[in-house]
Amino acid sequence: MEFFTSAIGTLKVLVIALGAGLGVWGVINLLEGYGNDNPGANAHVR
Repeated sequence: MEFFTSAIGTLKVLVIALGAGLGVWGVINLLEGYGNDNPGANAHVR
């Protein structure tokens, strides 16, 4: 039974780390969307 407790604890850590990584990636993607470093991306809006 101790093995399952340890495995569940490890899985919790992995899921939290994965969620945090995806959250950081999402925030970076949102912030990149507000940048105007590529004016060609807005060429179709006139």
